[in-house]
Amino acid sequence: MELAYVCEWDKRPKSTHCPSIPLVCSWSCRNLVAFTTDLKSEDDDKDVSHMIHIIDTEHPWDVFSINSGHSEVISCLEWDQSGSRLLSADGDGQIRCWSMSDHLVNSWETNLSSSVDGDPIVALSWLHNGVKLALHVEMSGSTNFGEKFSRVKFTPSLILFGGKPMEGWLAVTVSGLVTVSLLKPGGALLTASESLCRLRGRVALADIAFTGGGNIVVAATDGSSSSPIQFYKVVVSVVSEKCRIDTELLPSLFLRCTTDPMRRDKYTAVTHLKFLTRENSEQVLLCASNQSGSIVECWSLRKEGLPVNNIFQHRSPVVGEKQPTILKWRILTTTSDLERVSAIALPKLPISISNTDLKVASDTKFCPGLGLALAFHDGSIQILHRLSLHTMGVFHGSTSSAQRPGDETAIKRQRTTGPALHFKALQFSLTSLALAGVDNHGKLYMLRVSPSMGQVLDMNTTLRHLLFLLEYCMVTGHDWWDVLLHVQPSMVHNLVEKLHEEYMRQNQALQQVLATRIVAVKASLCKLSTATAARACDFHAKLLLIAISSTLKSLLRPHVLNTPDKSPGDRLTEICAKNTDTDIDKVMINLKTEEFVLDGPPLQSLQQLIQWVGDFVLYLLANLPNQGSMVRPGFGFMRDGASLGMLREMLVMIRIWGLLKPGCLPTFTA
Repeated sequence: MELAYVCEWDKRPKSTHCPSIPLVCSWSCRNLVAFTTDLKSEDDDKDVSHMIHIIDTEHPWDVFSINSGHSEVISCLEWDQSGSRLLSADGDGQIRCWSMSDHLVNSWETNLSSSVDGDPIVALSWLHNGVKLALHVEMSGSTNFGEKFSRVKFTPSLILFGGKPMEGWLAVTVSGLVTVSLLKPGGALLTASESLCRLRGRVALADIAFTGGGNIVVAATDGSSSSPIQFYKVVVSVVSEKCRIDTELLPSLFLRCTTDPMRRDKYTAVTHLKFLTRENSEQVLLCASNQSGSIVECWSLRKEGLPVNNIFQHRSPVVGEKQPTILKWRILTTTSDLERVSAIALPKLPISISNTDLKVASDTKFCPGLGLALAFHDGSIQILHRLSLHTMGVFHGSTSSAQRPGDETAIKRQRTTGPALHFKALQFSLTSLALAGVDNHGKLYMLRVSPSMGQVLDMNTTLRHLLFLLEYCMVTGHDWWDVLLHVQPSMVHNLVEKLHEEYMRQNQALQQVLATRIVAVKASLCKLSTATAARACDFHAKLLLIAISSTLKSLLRPHVLNTPDKSPGDRLTEICAKNTDTDIDKVMINLKTEEFVLDGPPLQSLQQLIQWVGDFVLYLLANLPNQGSMVRPGFGFMRDGASLGMLREMLVMIRIWGLLKPGCLPTFTA
C-alpha cells in the first residue's frame, strides 16, 4: 500500500472546525466518495452544521459540500446501487435521501425523508435489487465474459408486480427498532416500523445483510462483550397498500475472547460488528476492544446435524427420513492481541470464494476482494485475509512513519498536541484497488492497494490481472478509476490491444451493449501515456460521434406506423453499407425521404451538432496527407471503417435536412 494523495481543507480556526464524532464515509460505484465533518458557527459555538462532502476521486480538488440539515451528528451514509442517490441518517432518527440534480455531481437535492423521532440510527441500507455477479478467478483466462462474471440467482428484498424490485431503505435504531421506507412507483413513501424482538433492548452496534431468498438479516449487540451477538431475520412485504415487517430470532453467538480465561475481562466492549459482505449473511466479523488494544474474530454460520438421544438411535429408520439439522455459529479464526482498532473496511469485489477460485487466486497472486482493512489508533493500517485473518499488507501512517525510534522530542510533541493522527473511517473501492480513509482531523487520504499486495509479478500476469478487473468494470458499468491507479504508461498499448481482442470475441448482442463502454475505457487508458495521447483524442471524439449519431437517428420516424422490422435509422445504415457511391445525392435516391422530414424549429436546434460534424469531417480531410503519423489526432479514424460509415450516414441526413431548411447547414469560412 502507498499513498496516492491527501485532501486537505482550507485553514480554519480551531474553534470553527470540528470533525464529527463519529466520522462516516461511503464509496459509490461511480467512484464518488461521501464523508462527513462538522462546522461550528463563528458567532455561536452551539450552532453546528453537519456537512456532507462529496468528491470525485479523479478530481479530488473539486469538493462539493452540502449542509445536510441534520440536527444531530450524522451516523450513517449509504450509496444506492447506481451511485446516483445517497442516504444520510443521524442521531435524532432522521433519514434523508439525496439525489443528483440534472445528473450533475456538484448538484444535490433532497426531496425524500423519513424519521423515527429521537431514536438514533445505528445501521442503514438500501433494499437489495436482486442483481448480483460472481467474479471467478478460475475462469480469468476464458474468452467468454459470461463465464468470468456469472449472474447469481438472488431474490430482491421486495418484488413489485412483474418481478420488478421495489426501491426503499431499511434502518435499525438504538432502541431495537427496525424501520422500512418503500418508494412507491408514483414517488410517495410507504413507511413502517417494528421491534426486532418482543423484549426491546439497547442496540449499540448493528449491521444489515441480505439472503438469496429475499430475506434480510440484522446483527445487533448492546456493546458489551459479555452479551450475546443477536441475529434477526426481517421479511418486508406490502399488504393492502401498507408496509408489513415480520421479524424472527436466529441463532446467536458469544465472543470467543469472553470464554478465554486469559482474556475474559480484558476486552470489555464490542466496537465493530460487520457482515463480511452485504450478500453473505453467514459470515460475520467482530472486534472487541479496551482502552489500549483490540482482538478480531471471524465467525461462520454452518448447518450441523442434531445429535439424537441413544434411546431413539436403535429404532428402524423411515424411508426418506433425514437426520435433523440446526444452524450454529462456529468461529473460523481469530487474531492475536492487536493495537486498538479505530476503523474497519470490508472488500466489495464479489469474488467467488470456492476452493478452486481461492487456489487459482493464491497461485496467480490475485488479491483484490480477499483482504479487509483494519485502521489502528497509532495511525497504521493492516490488510488481513478475509478468511484466515493473516496479514497481507501494512501501511504506516504519517505519525508512525515520521517518528524515528528514540526520537523523544517527537514523542513529547505528539503527547502535547493531542491524540495521535489515526483513521476514523475507511472504505474500499469497488475493485478493492484503492482505500479511502478519513482521519480524526477531517483529512481524506487515498491509498493505492496493489493487486498482488506487493508480491513481485511478471508483466504478463500483472497485465492479466488489470485486464480482468477492467473487463469486470466494463460489464458491470462501474467506474474504473481505481484500476487506472495501477496502470503504468508502458502497459497502456498492450492493455488497449488485449481489451479490444477480448471484446471482439464476445457475441454480437454483448458487443452492442458494451460498444460505448469499451471506447470510454480505451480513452481513459490512452490518457495515461504521452505516446498514446493522440489516440485518447480519437476515442473521445468517437464517443461524441456516437452520441450525435444516436441523437440524429432517434429523430427519424417511419412514414407508415405499421412499418415492420427495421427503423429508418437501421435502413439508412443498411443502404449506406450497400451503396458505396461517393456522391451523396445518389445515395439519397434509395431512401424514403419522407422519413427524414422534420419541422423547422427542431432542425434549427440541431445546427450546433451539425456544425461539429461538418468541422470534424473537414479536419479528417485536412489530415489525409499526414495519415502516416500516429502522433496526430485523427489517425485512428482513417482506419476505422465503422466510424467513417457513421460519418457518412450523418452527412446523408444533413444533406436531406439542408434541402428542407438551409439554415441548419454548417457554415464554413475561408
